[in-house]
Amino acid sequence: MSENVLRSPGPSILDTEAPAPALSGHRFSLATRLGMLWEIVRTGLTELWSHKLRSMLTLTLLMLGVFALVVMTSVLDGVVDKIGTSFSGMSWDGTVMIAPKAPETFEEQKRFAMSPGLRYEDLSRLTTPHPKVMAFLPKATKQMNVRVAAASERVFVHGVSPAYSPIMNRPVVLGRGLTEDDQRRRSAVAVIGGTMSNKLFGGADPVGRTVQLQGQAFLIVGVLAPIGIISDDTWMDANGMLVPLEAYMDRLDPTHKLSQVAVKLNAKRDMTEVSALMLGRVKQAHHGIEDVEMVDLDQELAKSYQQFLAQIFGWRVVLLSLAGTVLLVGGVGVLSVMLISFSDRRFEIGLRKSLGASDHEIFIQFLLEAVVLAALGALGGTVFGSLLCKALSANFPYGLVVNPFGLLMAWIVALTLSVVFGLYPALKASRLSPMEAMR
Repeated sequence: MSENVLRSPGPSILDTEAPAPALSGHRFSLATRLGMLWEIVRTGLTELWSHKLRSMLTLTLLMLGVFALVVMTSVLDGVVDKIGTSFSGMSWDGTVMIAPKAPETFEEQKRFAMSPGLRYEDLSRLTTPHPKVMAFLPKATKQMNVRVAAASERVFVHGVSPAYSPIMNRPVVLGRGLTEDDQRRRSAVAVIGGTMSNKLFGGADPVGRTVQLQGQAFLIVGVLAPIGIISDDTWMDANGMLVPLEAYMDRLDPTHKLSQVAVKLNAKRDMTEVSALMLGRVKQAHHGIEDVEMVDLDQELAKSYQQFLAQIFGWRVVLLSLAGTVLLVGGVGVLSVMLISFSDRRFEIGLRKSLGASDHEIFIQFLLEAVVLAALGALGGTVFGSLLCKALSANFPYGLVVNPFGLLMAWIVALTLSVVFGLYPALKASRLSPMEAMR
């Protein structure tokens, strides 16, 4: 602040009564200290207002850093909740899957060649009822072109049983699902995934429309509800079509190959026993050749979830680093502002010291001005971050609440950086002698 500003009628730090030299060593009352603190804050705000552009540039950097921390922590928590909800709704608990096994050696390759592989004809033996099995869910998958009047797409077509959708948690949002009547009649009907429905029909209701699959007409009778994409199976179901397994074998795949047979158990504790039972059935059907493997879907789900958490941790590190860098640049901006402020207010500092202000008071004044600057930036970042989280809240199953930890961390980092970068200008101002300052 220049000498001309000190002579203006506007508010200035000189408007307050400076403590008399005789009282400099006395202890002030709490009310006096609070009054001095408010005066320091008011003076800091006045100083910021007198240099609007310079202050706004620094405030913007601090605001962006706090904004990034608040939004990043809240959105990542929302993503974890959303994906966790998708994982918990997969209904893979107590499910074992029979899948074709790839040969690992030349001997296995020769032995597997003597087996027809996992085929539709195996189901009569594999799906014999058992008291410890709730349901058998065979599935055949093939990628093919689907044609409608206005578009053509490459899709995954799945031949499944009517029990597939309810047991594997694939609810139908429009129309109906596949029925036992469709299975018995080998009807050419299909339930289309939500993502594929939008691609083919642009958001219009596709129920009752006909599509062409390898020259075969299939009637769309239902649309799957949107599902969380957390695995290859969920992605293919969302981007594909479900048709009755019998119609799939008759019309779309003359080889009758099965991709898998999921076995849903009544109790998870029977996993080992049922897995051994199913392996024995496959060996009987395949002339004693064990060319399949048993996959514990619950275990695979847990492994996928841990991989997801590891990826989220990596994103946290990256985004925290970016937000920290922005805050660090904002801290450098605080240092620049306070150094310029010190240079402009040398005469004021010297005059205050000559009137009895101690080095400690000058030090606290400059340091608190830096904290006020950081607090304003943190407040702006908090407000804008909270508003954005509220706007995005509808996209998450449990809403999007501002993470208290992220908010607290953002404020702590911003205020800590302001103190660290404000120390040097504050020390420089407190050690300035009155004679040197007023020369």
